[in-house]
Amino acid sequence: MSRETDRIRHELLALRCRRGEPAALAELVRAWEPRLFFYVRRMLVDEEEAWQVMQEVWVAVLSRIDRLREPQCLPQWLYTIARNTLMTHLRGRYAERERAGPEAPEPVDEDDPLGRWADAEQVYAGLARLPPADREVLTLCFLDDLSIAEIAEVLTIPPGTVKSRLFKARKALRAVLEGDG
Repeated sequence: MSRETDRIRHELLALRCRRGEPAALAELVRAWEPRLFFYVRRMLVDEEEAWQVMQEVWVAVLSRIDRLREPQCLPQWLYTIARNTLMTHLRGRYAERERAGPEAPEPVDEDDPLGRWADAEQVYAGLARLPPADREVLTLCFLDDLSIAEIAEVLTIPPGTVKSRLFKARKALRAVLEGDG
C-alpha cells in the first residue's frame, strides 16, 4: 500500500476508535501491537519487561483515544505514547538501580558458537549494543519505517536533528557490526 492509502486507513481507524466502536478498538490492537512491541522490545533486553510496558501502553492508548485530535497522525501518536511509557519505565528502573548501587555489566561472549547469525539477527544483536538513543532512532526509521518527519514528531525534535542522529547511529551500528564498537 502507498503511504497515502495507509494514512487514510489509519485516519479512518482512529475516527472509529474515537467513536468507541469495539471492533475498531480490537482492530487497532491487532494491527499495532506487533509494531509497537517490536519498538519496545528493541529498547528493552527482557521480553517479559517489554510485555509489561506494552500493557501500560495499551492502557494509555485506550484511555486516551477519544482525545486524539489529529486522527491522520495515528502512527506518530501511538509511537509517542509507547515512547513516553517506555521512558517512564526506564526512569523508574534507573532510579531503582541508583538506590541499589552499582552493578557490573554482563560480559559479552565474543566466542559464542552461535555467533554466526543471519544478517537480521546480527543487526538486532548490534542494535542491542548501541546506546538507547541510537537504537531508538534506527528502530523507528528502518524497522518501523517512519519518515524523518514522523520520527521528529515522535521524538519531539527537529527533522535536522533526526537526520544527524540517524547518521551517527548508522555509523555506530556499522562499527559494532564490523567489530570496532
